[in-house]
Amino acid sequence: MKKYFTGSVILGVTLLWACNDFLDIKPKGSLSESSLYTKEGIESLLIGAYAILDGTSNGYGNFQAMSDWPTASSNWIYGSIAGGDAHKGSDPFDVEDINPIETFEVLPTSEFLNQKWRAVYEGVSRANEVLKILPNVTELTPKDITRIQAEAKVLRGIFHFEARKMWEMVPYVDELADPNVVKNDQDIWSHIQADLKFGYDSLPEAMDEIGRINKWVAGTYYSKALMFEGKYSEGKLVLENVYNSGKNPKGVKFQLAPSFHDNFNDVEKENMEESVFAFQYSVKDKSNGFNGSWGELMNFSNTGNAGCCGFFQPSSELVNSFRTDANGLPLLDGSYNDLQNAVKDDEGIESDDDSFVPDTGNLDPRLDWTVGRRGIPYLDWGVHPGKEWIRNQAYAGPYLPKKNVYMKSQEAGVTDEASWAPGVNSINFKVIRFADIILWLAECEVEVGSLSKAREYVNLIRTRAANPAGFVKAEDGVTDAAKYVVNAYPDSGYPFDTKVNARKAVHFERKLEFAMEGHRFFDLVRWNEAASTINNYLSYEKQNREYLKDAVFQSEKDEYYPIPQRQIDLMGVDILFPNRNQ
Repeated sequence: MKKYFTGSVILGVTLLWACNDFLDIKPKGSLSESSLYTKEGIESLLIGAYAILDGTSNGYGNFQAMSDWPTASSNWIYGSIAGGDAHKGSDPFDVEDINPIETFEVLPTSEFLNQKWRAVYEGVSRANEVLKILPNVTELTPKDITRIQAEAKVLRGIFHFEARKMWEMVPYVDELADPNVVKNDQDIWSHIQADLKFGYDSLPEAMDEIGRINKWVAGTYYSKALMFEGKYSEGKLVLENVYNSGKNPKGVKFQLAPSFHDNFNDVEKENMEESVFAFQYSVKDKSNGFNGSWGELMNFSNTGNAGCCGFFQPSSELVNSFRTDANGLPLLDGSYNDLQNAVKDDEGIESDDDSFVPDTGNLDPRLDWTVGRRGIPYLDWGVHPGKEWIRNQAYAGPYLPKKNVYMKSQEAGVTDEASWAPGVNSINFKVIRFADIILWLAECEVEVGSLSKAREYVNLIRTRAANPAGFVKAEDGVTDAAKYVVNAYPDSGYPFDTKVNARKAVHFERKLEFAMEGHRFFDLVRWNEAASTINNYLSYEKQNREYLKDAVFQSEKDEYYPIPQRQIDLMGVDILFPNRNQ
């Protein structure tokens, strides 16, 4: 399971200017080394480190010739597609590099993995450059020094966190490291946690500019890192502090937004009460869309809105998961995939064929804010007509992504006409929202606390989902678009009667709440549920997805991606090759 290497790592630093809020700074020319020894210079370096958080550089430039899709920090490829939320979509031969990731056949030679590695360690390099230069800056107050140091360390922790969950045994590189001797011979969780804890202990609760990391952002990442290592008691203490005292970037106490869909495409509600940390995107800033959601550019329907590109199609298994019983509760026994419970779809039915019969069973209303399906209004673009909006329905199924898709009424304001496709937009991507905090707390309570308290947290999420004001409406704007039946769990009994059942309920709630947000695969791995869950998913999906017929998830092999061969070649031959990378 372990791969070790020694060798050189190129740790250059390149400034990237992003434009929004405190990142809305125009380049003023190149920076000499001496110019960095000023407050303006060190802040510029820090902004450069922030700018790589979304994983993108400058589109068709810095990381690879294809684009920044392999490096998108939304992890729609590595987290959602690999986790069973979605299929690659589009056509079989379109961006073929994603195919082996979906079928768990990806090799170390994958250029996608190489670009992801480069992006993550570019972020590490930029954060380290801030920390190396900082002692030479004389015009800073002690408060400024601590704040800049803490921001840079949290950024370094976040980038290493991304590497650790992708590749497991990875090098930890700090500002004092000898670039000629960088090893991956130890688990780096303790280093990640130390960086994040420093930020949690040192940063103020509020920052002057929206988009900067504050105490609460550092705390949420710190608690998440603790949970990934199974330190639930420690993570619970931090999360409770965030839950009780945390405030959003505008100084409002964290809370759930009134409606689930407020989180995804309402630009007027960005950085609102549920947003703990978000990538601050912008467009129409002469960047050709590269400060917008470039990493998610392809994730739009083939026609009807953006005209491109038809990737990231939700799976049938995910859609079925939103089935509820007569009491409005999930089918935790997995029977949602049974023939009598599976959601009716229009696969193989032409859009002008009126023989299609919509599903009339009970559904969790979050489904129709997560997935675009026939007969349901697709935001304000009109009622989804089915096949004619799908790039290749026979290949990847009848569904479309819906979260973070811009609305027709927003098109002129949030999209960037300068890029080759209009899908690039300025809608922030919420990396962590308050619903995360709530369900992480529920998870901690199951593992080290109270099952009744865990139920209380989960019911906060389910009660929000059950609010009729948040249901998708039919064309008349009044009638519910489908039969939405969802309720909180009862005060006693199943599933919060035993730890095993409660754990299943909390994990499933996270599947529903955060579907298509890039988390699923990494959640399954940290829960030690990846092999069983993904193989069950593959068994169901391969009934209709021919290209999945030979796909299998191999335990003790596929939980982590292979370290890119290009990086092994660059770093030398002192390598121990684990079986999972052969």
